Amino acid sequence: MSNPSPSPGSCRFADYFVLAGIDTDSGLEPDELSALCQWVEAARYGRSQESPCPNKASGENFDQSPLRRTFKSKVLAHYPQNVEYNPFDQDAVNMLCMPKGLSFKTQAENRDPQFHAFLITREDGSRTYGFVLTFYEEVTCRQICSAMQTLYQMHNVEQCSSVYASSSCSMDSLASSIDEGDSSSQVKMQRYNSYDIGRDTLYVSKCICLITPLPFVQACRKFLQQLHKAVSSQQTPPLPLESYIHNILYEVPLPPPGRSLKFSGVYGPIICQRPGPTELPLFDFPLREVFELLGVENLVQLFTCVLLEMQILLYSQDYQRLMTVAEGITALLFPFQWQHVYVPILPASLLHFLDAPVPYLMGLQSKEPNDRSKLELAQEVNIPSHVHGREAFMISALHPHQSGYSINTKANLCFVDIDNHFIDLPEDFPQFPNKLEFIQEISEVLLQFGIPPEGNLHCSESAAELQNLVLDELVHDKKNGNLTSTTINMYELLKGNETLARLQALAKRTGVSVEKMEIAAPLEKERDTRCQCSEEELRDYKLAVQLREVFAKRFTQMFADYEAFVIQPAQDMESWLTNREQMQNFDKASFLSDQPEPYLPFLSHFIETQMFATFIDNKIVSLWEEKDPLLRVFDSRIEKMKIYNVRVPTIRTSNYQKCTILKEAAQAIEQRLVKIDHTAIHPHLLDMKIGQGKYEQGFFPKLQADVLATGPTNNNRWANRGATAQRRKDRLRQHSEHLALDNDLKEKYMQEARSLGKSLRQPKLSDLSPAVIAQTNWKFVEGLLKECRIKTKRMLVEKMGHEAVELGHGEANITGLEENTLIASLCDLLERIWSHGLLIKQGKSALWSHLVHYQECEEKREAILDIPVGIGPERRKSESGLILPSLKVSLIHDMRHVQQMSEIKTDVGRARAWIRLSLEKKVLSQQLKQLMFNQSLIKKLYKRYAFLRCEEEKEQFLYHLLSLNAVDYFCFTSVFTTIMIPYRAVIIPIKKLSNSITTSNPWISVSGELGGTGVMQVPKNLLEMTFECQNLGKLTTVQIGHDNSGLLAKWLVDCVMVRNEITGHTYRFPCGRWLGKGVDDGSLERILVGEVITPVVEEDLSKQCRTPPQLRSPTVARRLSITSLGGKAGKPNAGQIQEGIGESINNIVKHFHKPEKERGSLTILLCGEYGLVSALEQVFHHGFKSVRLFQKNVFIWDFLEKAVTYFETAEEEESQVNLLEGKRCAETSRSLCQYVNAINTAPRNIGKDGKLQLLVCLGARDHLLHQWIPLLAECPVISRMYEDGALLRDRATVNTLIRVLQTLHDFNITLETSLVKGIDV
Repeated sequence: MSNPSPSPGSCRFADYFVLAGIDTDSGLEPDELSALCQWVEAARYGRSQESPCPNKASGENFDQSPLRRTFKSKVLAHYPQNVEYNPFDQDAVNMLCMPKGLSFKTQAENRDPQFHAFLITREDGSRTYGFVLTFYEEVTCRQICSAMQTLYQMHNVEQCSSVYASSSCSMDSLASSIDEGDSSSQVKMQRYNSYDIGRDTLYVSKCICLITPLPFVQACRKFLQQLHKAVSSQQTPPLPLESYIHNILYEVPLPPPGRSLKFSGVYGPIICQRPGPTELPLFDFPLREVFELLGVENLVQLFTCVLLEMQILLYSQDYQRLMTVAEGITALLFPFQWQHVYVPILPASLLHFLDAPVPYLMGLQSKEPNDRSKLELAQEVNIPSHVHGREAFMISALHPHQSGYSINTKANLCFVDIDNHFIDLPEDFPQFPNKLEFIQEISEVLLQFGIPPEGNLHCSESAAELQNLVLDELVHDKKNGNLTSTTINMYELLKGNETLARLQALAKRTGVSVEKMEIAAPLEKERDTRCQCSEEELRDYKLAVQLREVFAKRFTQMFADYEAFVIQPAQDMESWLTNREQMQNFDKASFLSDQPEPYLPFLSHFIETQMFATFIDNKIVSLWEEKDPLLRVFDSRIEKMKIYNVRVPTIRTSNYQKCTILKEAAQAIEQRLVKIDHTAIHPHLLDMKIGQGKYEQGFFPKLQADVLATGPTNNNRWANRGATAQRRKDRLRQHSEHLALDNDLKEKYMQEARSLGKSLRQPKLSDLSPAVIAQTNWKFVEGLLKECRIKTKRMLVEKMGHEAVELGHGEANITGLEENTLIASLCDLLERIWSHGLLIKQGKSALWSHLVHYQECEEKREAILDIPVGIGPERRKSESGLILPSLKVSLIHDMRHVQQMSEIKTDVGRARAWIRLSLEKKVLSQQLKQLMFNQSLIKKLYKRYAFLRCEEEKEQFLYHLLSLNAVDYFCFTSVFTTIMIPYRAVIIPIKKLSNSITTSNPWISVSGELGGTGVMQVPKNLLEMTFECQNLGKLTTVQIGHDNSGLLAKWLVDCVMVRNEITGHTYRFPCGRWLGKGVDDGSLERILVGEVITPVVEEDLSKQCRTPPQLRSPTVARRLSITSLGGKAGKPNAGQIQEGIGESINNIVKHFHKPEKERGSLTILLCGEYGLVSALEQVFHHGFKSVRLFQKNVFIWDFLEKAVTYFETAEEEESQVNLLEGKRCAETSRSLCQYVNAINTAPRNIGKDGKLQLLVCLGARDHLLHQWIPLLAECPVISRMYEDGALLRDRATVNTLIRVLQTLHDFNITLETSLVKGIDV
């Protein structure tokens, strides 16, 4: 959404003056929605839908009181006929001037004029503003009065024909708005519901409107009010009305930036001012009202939802409140701009846009003061079978509390009931950074102007609450309860008083107006008497700019160094625009890594929004074109902040910094209002025909069109100046067209580049034919499909890049926080897809509601067939126990897992958990296909135009989701860390060389990144067991062992398989070693390091999901004895061994350079196939003499034990001091002896190779490896046990190894408990 700026070529204050009302020639025409209302009424009263309704073709509805019906309005006149740079859109202006159409009243009803503003957003994002004053004129046309009388007679006949049981329900909506406790309510209803042509005077609404390029709200309000006063007043105005209208259309210019302007109304001067180029953009709506209506807490929450581009629905009886809140919240976004559908006042004919599955900010008028409770009801309505599509939606939208269209039940919808000080927020969204301090600073500004931070309470609140509000303000006053130096709104304090209420009612009946009373203490300094506007206006201006500066300061602090992370393009503008969608323009990962930790939850979501992407696009486009005005102001503020050293750019801090320029900002506005820079030409007599210009009191006259059709040719210096400036701009534009792209083509590229997920910029108000509505829905579908393609592509590329880094290729460009944000974004997309075209909304999650419906259908079907629902094959032990039984993939089974998670309390949370689980299991596309192709259920739940009923688009959607199966996600396991998860473990022996079952008592212990199970006994004579424990995360190690009891104690284990029974992730822990005394290295327990393997699933799914394992883990051949290394084929050469050492150390260094939350398991890097232990074993095995002593294998641990014996002996002999090279070597030898002895004496039976692994891990943890290696290389024992060409006997190789191992000294290595259990060193 563009910032307020005039259209190219615009130099006039106002472009059009519009008069709209009833067309006496066409008479009373029901609006296009009247024909649908009778079906809603029939549903309300319980009538049969098939019963005939009178005058259906004409759209009449006799159940509703004629005075409560709305009729078509019409633009009666507009001047001038057309403006070249701003073509007049008659349908849109008519619709927004009178969003509900014509309204009729009698003399018994209130007919005070009402002011409201609106805007029209063009397809290119530019804005035109409208300001409307609606008033009531007496109907003088006898035919219209007779028509109204006839409608009432038909209405009364319809009422009399109804049975008494339903007659009590037949009153229109006005009845529900009258106080039930009022004893005269029946009389009032009868009076309001009747019209007698001989007794009553009939009035009809009419409006006057100004269309302007800039939102000068206060000036336009004053001008229109003075114009209406001239008509309603008994005193004639000084000049004909045409003079004033001609003056504002043609002779009043736009004030230049940084200047103020005074022009003449009918009864007095009117002032407007415009901010300078370095100030915040023009905003003339009363921001005070926004904070009074919502309160600071609610407004900050709404502000956060807007920043995160959720769906925002404002709800109020007052059109001007809708417009003020919408404009106020978007103005606070500086320097960012709302980029999606923006309709602050939603006409009745556009209600179908509430069903849009895209971000929007819309305003909906409520019919009654307290009908929000009805909106919250979600009850089904029997819509006629012949009503489909948009008509069915209109029924539900017009009367949501009757039709079950619950507008505040979407997962990402923020519903704001302005009149009742209520806001219904989406679930689970990040809070704005430093929220509490931010609210405190805003509250301080509000209190300085006498506005309570909680907002002004309404008449429905009790007097006690109003008094407490003022008392709380006094309690917190720094003057210890003395009267504050600011105004106290005494009207708000007393309006709950019953006596005052009776006096007000009496005064109103006598025609006396009771205005608000304020008691104001003297200000610190007297206001300048030269100020051209009222004190209240000046205070509103100053308050608004100070509040906006507080908000702008937050973004200036958070994004002070954003420019450093903008990726500057290397190509020209044409190439950049053409390839914009495929390019990354902002280094998001680096930016997030540079931010304070408390900011990350919000910023990681915000930088994914369209408004941030557009902001960065504008920054890049500024390389070739003039800077966007908002960007220019924002960049200048950042530069100023750095110059004055308010914040050091290289330091990131989450400390809150208050805005320091509040006083200067207020003074700038006050100076412009005190000293008027320009005065426009005064209204004057026009060349009008004799007799024209006269009017009748109370009736707006028919204006003389010829004098208003055109303006003066050349009598305005500002117009000349504007024209000159425009000609200069035209020359520059023509020059740029020769140097760069054609502007039309450039705009096309820019719009396409910025259309990521937002296929519809704005609803076009002037064309609402069924074909256009169908095209709009089709754009929604195309936009959803495009967004799905973009999101899945990014998730795939970023994740594959991350896995490539794990294998040592390239650099990581995604963090875990960013991955989580991308998945959350995918969840939001799925929710919007499932919300599109939904007939009946139940709960806040449309996806979960659909899943529950599907579950119910499947359970009913399976109950009939007597087949268990969602259960895989029976969990049986295989004959040999060699494989895990297959885990059947079932949508219902996964749903039940999620439903059993007591940690999740909401439907939105359950839907997201199910998405994460399906994504981790690589079945998201398959299960959504199963859900989407249940045609009977889809037709029952969704309208014809819904995304889920577009066959070709569904196929493409599933194809994009299927691509996510190419990578591994742990998005369910890593998020739900406290849930209980069932696991299944299978021990697989090597039957050819040993017994499949051992007579001893086996046990296992499983450990993961989040914890361990402890020792669990395996049932005797079984190789399979199931257990349940708290989520272990990614599994890392398994300890397996037995007590060596029985005759068949020796056991050769091939591997251990462990599977997460919820996610299906299966881990293989290779062993390939004996467990038992007197065999292999004599180990009774081993520590196995695991790897993720492809889950064993049904054949049709496995074809889709076969992907390389995420982690490479130890193979069977990793820890082999010296005898198995004797073969030539498996012996690596010296170069390969040295390369392996370097690679293993490099992987550990990379591990510690990642963010802490992204590091994963260090055990893999130490004990895995290519880990440090394996690499050092290869060094120790190189050149090791392969001899057998008494038929026993010789192990590296034997060499270490002999070396330790030597060092312990040598330390006692004086002659060995030179060999040990003094005290330092003595300390090193003592540490080696201490560690080896501690391992030998530990109460564990881990075998000699297991002891070597433990020693290496402990040495790496305590940074001793680089000291032990040279000590062992110089030990005389090495000459007896190693050949001359061994690596440990080569001094250069040993020195290189020492330098490489020293790099680990900078890192704090923490070992898993399973590795060091029982070792106290």
